[in-house]
Amino acid sequence: MYGASITKTVFAYLVMQLADEGRIGLDTSIAQSLDRPLPSYADEDRYSTWSHLAGDERWRAITPRILLTHSAGFANFGFLEPDGRLRIHFPPGSRYAYSGDGLILLQFVLERGLGLDVGAELQRRVFDRFGMRDTSMQWRADFARNLADGWTADGSVEPHDERSTVRAAGSMDTTIDDLSRFAAALVRGDGLSPQAFTGMTSPQLPITTRSQFPTLQDELPPAQRRQDLAAGLGVVVFDGPQGRGFFKGGHNDSTGNTLVCLPRGRRCVLILSNDVRAEAAFPHLVRFVLGEAGVPWDWEYGERAFWDGR
Repeated sequence: MYGASITKTVFAYLVMQLADEGRIGLDTSIAQSLDRPLPSYADEDRYSTWSHLAGDERWRAITPRILLTHSAGFANFGFLEPDGRLRIHFPPGSRYAYSGDGLILLQFVLERGLGLDVGAELQRRVFDRFGMRDTSMQWRADFARNLADGWTADGSVEPHDERSTVRAAGSMDTTIDDLSRFAAALVRGDGLSPQAFTGMTSPQLPITTRSQFPTLQDELPPAQRRQDLAAGLGVVVFDGPQGRGFFKGGHNDSTGNTLVCLPRGRRCVLILSNDVRAEAAFPHLVRFVLGEAGVPWDWEYGERAFWDGR
């Protein structure tokens, strides 16, 4: 199945390991890792159009922490801009605005700046480590024997996209068994220092919008902002009746995924669905397993109507 944007959490885990090892500084400008200015790199389909940032020196203020908290100032993807051009909409680090291109930029920094192969690193550090035999950042021919095509909101079948390019924003194919192994390891903090795990799953930046999408919506007035919601590093952090938790969703036209974890009891719920209509049942299903946890479903899904279990 398509891991969708839960890929971002797996990638963030890798970044936190690299930070533990001193190979990357979370608060160091990405300019320090690159051998030339970001806009001078040729545009490549596997990354994004960094050349569009020419003339805007604010890119130098971007750090790995800013990218992991979705606060670089980008749209979700540059190609979604009205003119198709990637740009910085606000001072980096000043507010949350979900961006797949932000995670792809961090992948670019690791690969071009540090010389790493992100696909190989994830294979070694995550998939092999946790016995995730049916997970990869690129399509494998053997996946075809156990493949789930997708279903869209109108009930149409969407054939599975056989992604051939490693993209930190969401190219991972996986299974519920495999990804549950990662979820269990993550909530235990396996492979991370206590400081890295705490940093990843603790509030790093307030979230100041009514919902996650549209990405660049106006911020709420201060008095209307949620106090129980913040960006972690590769996850969203919330406070609820069972203490602090973190979660990450994954979505496209034919996929609905969610991962919700409560570190206090080391409990998680992972749902992967090849039918986007399943998202309407997520609050009920998570509550059935974990009890009321305080997951901010209204922020995650906006105006969506949810199934009440009846």
